[in-house]
Amino acid sequence: MSPGSRFGSRFASLGRLKSALGAGVFRPGRLWEERPLRRHYDVVIIGGGIHGLATAYYLAKDHGVRDIAVLESEYIGFGGSGRNTAIVRANQRTQENVPLYDEGLKLWPILTDELDFNLMFHNCGNLNLAHSEAAVAAFRHSVNTASFCGVRSELVDPQQCKELVPALDVSDRPAHPIQAGMYHPPGGVVRHDAVVWGLARGASLHGASIHQGVEVQGIDTESGRVTGVRTSAGPIGCRKLGIMAGGYGPAIAAMLDIELPVNPLTIQAMVTQPLKPFLHHVVSSGAYHVYANQTLKGEIATGAHMDPQVNYTTDVTAGYFKHQAEALTDFMPCLKGVRFLRVWAGLADMTPDMAPILDGNFAHDGLYLDVGWGYFGFKSGPVAGKYMAEFMAREEAPEILRPFALRRFLENRYMGETATTMKYGQWD
Repeated sequence: MSPGSRFGSRFASLGRLKSALGAGVFRPGRLWEERPLRRHYDVVIIGGGIHGLATAYYLAKDHGVRDIAVLESEYIGFGGSGRNTAIVRANQRTQENVPLYDEGLKLWPILTDELDFNLMFHNCGNLNLAHSEAAVAAFRHSVNTASFCGVRSELVDPQQCKELVPALDVSDRPAHPIQAGMYHPPGGVVRHDAVVWGLARGASLHGASIHQGVEVQGIDTESGRVTGVRTSAGPIGCRKLGIMAGGYGPAIAAMLDIELPVNPLTIQAMVTQPLKPFLHHVVSSGAYHVYANQTLKGEIATGAHMDPQVNYTTDVTAGYFKHQAEALTDFMPCLKGVRFLRVWAGLADMTPDMAPILDGNFAHDGLYLDVGWGYFGFKSGPVAGKYMAEFMAREEAPEILRPFALRRFLENRYMGETATTMKYGQWD
């Protein structure tokens, strides 16, 4: 039997099995149903990443809004949803952010059951390293905020850091000696591709349509209301429009002459060759501008800091190989000589206060925004989608989203996710 015949027979068997189970038509290579693109929907969502797919899923499942089109110019998960290091946590700095991220962290096992899809959530805990008195003071602030909000997070000394991660060098030898750590037991990692595929499957099963390779080229309005979008596949009318396109969100908002305080910045990540298990927690360091975790395959997945220039490139640079190697081996010397296998880059959509913009009906009726997550977008996807779906269905902002309205920048109500205004891009 030829390879083609063998695989064809396998897919045919799976198709019969799916039909027997009442699961509908099975299409090899697709977890969601492919539907024809229509000329009008109640809701159009721009962006086939975790935020757009989660919003579609919750709109359909919780609010009965099933006439939804998710438009993605490339393929689902092409943007930040598929270009991150899959770290999830809730040890944010402010009272407004912590409850949102905490609920998001608790959603992963719930979603795994709801979607009947293994999202590979691994609750391994996060250890952030402090290398100065100022960093230790900032950790105290974050730990106190977490405690006030009922989130587990604790300040640990260097020896306790060593007990958590034996590979750490807690001596005075490193360029930035470890002075303390912030340990966040609820944190961990999730498989980013699984999240995208699971949400796409869930949204489709509840009636939402997913259209890949459809680029939005313009947005139509009439009498102060959004009426539709112009796309590479023709015009599509809608009653409500969600812009949930990550780093590309500001460019889409600009089609409506809306200038968002968001800077897209390139951020790079890479993985090493597989190693025997030794890193059992996520480790990060602001001083070294590095974070790392060990995957199930044994690779060390590590991310760097953002490029300082505003841009839309996802090109990688040799300088970050050098930076990651020097940083990781300085405080984890056992990694010396380990080879990197591959590198990739994505976009971080940074706001001046390092907090997202979640808003609706502010410039045009029927327009909703979910942008500006910086490098926190992956971990917040499902919970943001849950509440943006409620916002779009009821046309009233849920209480938990109100602090994230765009007007906070006009009212000088910057959130304190950083001690000062962001220092990246035009904010320098």
